[in-house]
Amino acid sequence: MIAIDKTTSIKSALIWVIMLTCSLTLCLAMVVSTLQDVKLQRSKLVSQLQGYASIIAFNARDSIQKDDADIEDNRLNSFKAVTMLHNVHIYKLLPDSNELSFFASYNGEGVGPFPVQFDRIEQFSRPYISDNHIELIQPVRLDKQIIGYVYVRANQDELSSYIQTRILLDIFIALIALGSAYFISTRLQQRFTTPIETLLTVVQKVAKEKDYRIRAPIAPIKEYNMLSRAFNTMLDRIEQQISKLQQAEQENRQLTLSLEQKIEQRTDALKTSNQELLNTLATLHQYQHQIVETEKMASLGQMVAGVAHEVNTPIGLGVTASTLMQDKLTDIQKAFHEKKLTSSQLAKFLAESKENLGIIYRNMERAASLISSFKRVAVDQSNDNRRKFNMLQLINEVLLSMRPNLKKTQHQVVVNCPPNLELDSKPGAINQILINLIMNSLIHAFEHIEQGTMTISVIVEGSNCRLSYSDNGAGVPEAIKKRIFDPFVTTKRGEGGSGLGLHLVYNLVTQALNGKIQLESTLGQGIDIQIDFPVIVISQA
Repeated sequence: MIAIDKTTSIKSALIWVIMLTCSLTLCLAMVVSTLQDVKLQRSKLVSQLQGYASIIAFNARDSIQKDDADIEDNRLNSFKAVTMLHNVHIYKLLPDSNELSFFASYNGEGVGPFPVQFDRIEQFSRPYISDNHIELIQPVRLDKQIIGYVYVRANQDELSSYIQTRILLDIFIALIALGSAYFISTRLQQRFTTPIETLLTVVQKVAKEKDYRIRAPIAPIKEYNMLSRAFNTMLDRIEQQISKLQQAEQENRQLTLSLEQKIEQRTDALKTSNQELLNTLATLHQYQHQIVETEKMASLGQMVAGVAHEVNTPIGLGVTASTLMQDKLTDIQKAFHEKKLTSSQLAKFLAESKENLGIIYRNMERAASLISSFKRVAVDQSNDNRRKFNMLQLINEVLLSMRPNLKKTQHQVVVNCPPNLELDSKPGAINQILINLIMNSLIHAFEHIEQGTMTISVIVEGSNCRLSYSDNGAGVPEAIKKRIFDPFVTTKRGEGGSGLGLHLVYNLVTQALNGKIQLESTLGQGIDIQIDFPVIVISQA
């Protein structure tokens, strides 16, 4: 049984899923957009500085040629309106010694002189960007001959202010978007949970008052409406059975009164027939109770079918068996009312009823097992605690949870694991590792392969467990094999791949399990991953 305080409501799950999806999407979009915008603005700033440097270099040709620094100082003072320019130097290249000499300079308002940069000419041939300034050097050419250099140093205050404004605007937009998402999610959860709460109220009222005339209302959602109709059909059948039972009991009372008046005229054979009739009625009472319980199980199965598509088949078989038994019961009742019921018909009915009940029981047990497996997988994924578990059962539960992904393909999963291997470790981490490895094979390794094979093997030596995973897919290119466990390494760049799957596997192995992982792969021949981690062996027999 699942504890009530450990269950999750649809309301909270729906709100959290929508809010988490919106938050991650917004954060990713805003981070990418902001980084691109900052890169663009910085590029524009560098281009603007290069333009200023080119203008200064063009104007400085005549001044350097005439060796008139005063004219150039006056020209440089015209850049006072450009507040981002802090320092401008003009260096003259001496033709005799081919050395640089200081020619002219400009310092922005409130900015002190800056040392000459003779020894960094080559470094600043490309824009140099530090935390607060951008520096660059532009050569001064005369007839394609370099006669000097222009050094420009500018601050990035305007860019920093723009970045702050952009971040504040992104935060404001994110808050508005998250508020809207929260409002929409609350409306959605009301729409989805109200029909369930209404149906639950009807079920509780029927169970408490034993009033089978109550009916579930029509729901605005198709699936919930189908569930309400199925529940109402079950109540109709129960009500019909109760009505027929009451009618049969009334007829039996009248028949008993008639028999009492004629009892002296009847023979011992009539007494025997009357006793058989009473036994048949007792049997009918027993099967009527079983039919009510079966209908309840069928209703419960239909509710589960709306939550997990995988249990549709066993529940459908159970419903078919119960309907067949209902039809057989109707035939028996008709024969009984017409006084044509024979012992062979009753025996056949009992045998078929037993077989149908067996079918119903086995399929309901299978459905319960499927749901229990899904629950254990979900609990393990959200729990990092150590516990005792069966390794083969854990692997099978993972494969069961991934059935929707695997059944769409022709790929096969081969498991080699001792059936009674019980360990004490962290099943949540192992669960997540297997899911990521299988999904990695489905998305990458078997992209152009219709039928592939994935193999999972488990070997325990002492207190060490070796989990081996391999596939016969496309393999890993040599260019990325050495950094396959690094974050953001993927062959699906720009096609939806994040490059975090194997990075997460590496972190789970090395941190959560305190183990180590090794990957071997040849392009076109698949991969082979060996995972070793310490465990406490409970049983291997």
